[in-house]
Amino acid sequence: MRLGELSEASGISAASIKFYLRSGLLEAGDAIHPTRAAYGIRHVRRLRLIQGLRASIGLGLEDIRRIIDASAGADASAEQRLALLATVQSVVLGYRGDGVRESAAVDDLVQVMGWADEESGARAAVGEHLAVMEAAGVVTDPAVLASYARAADAIAEAQLAVTDVQESIEEFILTAAIGMHLHNQLILALVALAQASHSIRRYGAR
Repeated sequence: MRLGELSEASGISAASIKFYLRSGLLEAGDAIHPTRAAYGIRHVRRLRLIQGLRASIGLGLEDIRRIIDASAGADASAEQRLALLATVQSVVLGYRGDGVRESAAVDDLVQVMGWADEESGARAAVGEHLAVMEAAGVVTDPAVLASYARAADAIAEAQLAVTDVQESIEEFILTAAIGMHLHNQLILALVALAQASHSIRRYGAR
């Protein structure tokens, strides 16, 4: 397809497509003439990924570039796909893993849950958050923390089950990113709704 057809198929303006081509976020088409190129479904998928990450999650171009760079080889390598998911999580949730600290509470939780474990931004974030809570005088009972973890475990499994069946690596990335961003916000809203419901039952007029 030509540039105009690519614009129509992707729903993205020709000017934006040219910008993504110049910036390297979108690979060049196959040259058919010194001033013309042919584009295919891979270009449509990449454009939909860029647009989805920008519109649905609000990522900037450099963050999108980090994710795209991390996707190289992830369609054929499980190890690279794991690294890709770690990058998506780091970018979307802002888990950089800076200042990683040892946390006995996280160590115990990981062991209780039987989770596969390695250093990560998410692991550090849990440890840091528990430390903030403790400094504020809010000590989380291990049994309560484990109950939260079991709920989180079920949610994570459900999200990954949906992510893993996507046909292209671009759809895989977008589904994972949306799960981490929009679905996590939905979970917080559902918890708030449940809290409101329990409060009404407990304290409402009888």
